[in-house]
Amino acid sequence: MNEASDPARVRKIIHVDMDAFYASVEQRDNPELRGKPVAVGGMHRGVVAAASYEARTYGVRSAMPSVTAKRRCPDLIFVKPRFDIYREVSRQIRAIFADYTPHIEPLSLDEAYLDVTEDLRGIGVATVIAEEIRTRIRAETGLTASAGVSYNKFLAKLASDPNQPAPLCVG
Repeated sequence: MNEASDPARVRKIIHVDMDAFYASVEQRDNPELRGKPVAVGGMHRGVVAAASYEARTYGVRSAMPSVTAKRRCPDLIFVKPRFDIYREVSRQIRAIFADYTPHIEPLSLDEAYLDVTEDLRGIGVATVIAEEIRTRIRAETGLTASAGVSYNKFLAKLASDPNQPAPLCVG
């Protein structure tokens, strides 16, 4: 009997979401930005593509007009996006995912669903797998990730969203 025809088999889904991904990459690569409010995007025209957690304390959010962001946080530092770097880091992270499952559903450069019902390492416990993945992401990229674990994608995403930055939550 395969797993699709076995109703007793509970799926194990992990939602991994990188914490303030673009801004965190910029802070990682430029130590002068660490601990400061950073926005990735256009300063004079355009919108914020990502905001560091320091900027978020002032109410700066992704998709916010840059003018509004600067008004909310006068010390906000704007950084031009480097999508080639973000794509490369995303490839590194997905390579980590692939060590645990071939069932990866990317949602964007910085988040994905992983079906670890049958994980490649034979670990068998989704929370242990999620914690290993988060630890490896931190060690190999210098970035943090949040993760939610559940038996379906919706609940896994709900579990990961309110807990950023960096925790693991089971839903």
